Amino acid sequence: MRIDKYLKNSRLIKRRTIANEACDNGKVKVNGKVIKASAEVKIGDVIAIEFGSRVTKVCVTDVSEHVTKESSKEMYKAIE
Repeated sequence: MRIDKYLKNSRLIKRRTIANEACDNGKVKVNGKVIKASAEVKIGDVIAIEFGSRVTKVCVTDVSEHVTKESSKEMYKAIE
């Protein structure tokens, strides 16, 4: 699954266009590398997202095309 779509489906970022812009501006890293919005994400990848001065790190635990609001939190595990 594309990283921009994953960020939207997992509700880490509210809209896909915002996720796309974050990737284009270098605010999203997968396994320590800055990536484009079209990069593929798979289970086990570590995603770091910069929100202003704060960085959120998560580990991908599930990749699903269609998820509900409740099950979206099961798509990742927060990393300190």
